[in-house]
Amino acid sequence: MMYPYITLADETEITHSQPIEENGQKCVEVHFERATEDGFLSARCLLPSYQWKFNDGFSQQEIAFFNEFLKSNAHLLYRYAEQGGVHCA
Repeated sequence: MMYPYITLADETEITHSQPIEENGQKCVEVHFERATEDGFLSARCLLPSYQWKFNDGFSQQEIAFFNEFLKSNAHLLYRYAEQGGVHCA
């Protein structure tokens, strides 16, 4: 399940998963999505490794921005993942 986190000024929606156990480590998947005239741009990153699972259409400049965004928000994303989303915080 993905929980809403924030919508950026350019209408990119950011959602996150519940905590996921991978190789004995607690992880959170963060999904980025923005509507276009032809469909959607989407990308997904795994925390804490900051490994991009896929990127379908976002530029390298946008991915670099998302990386910085994640570094600034990782602690909150983990907190909200544990609590079942922002609405429960």
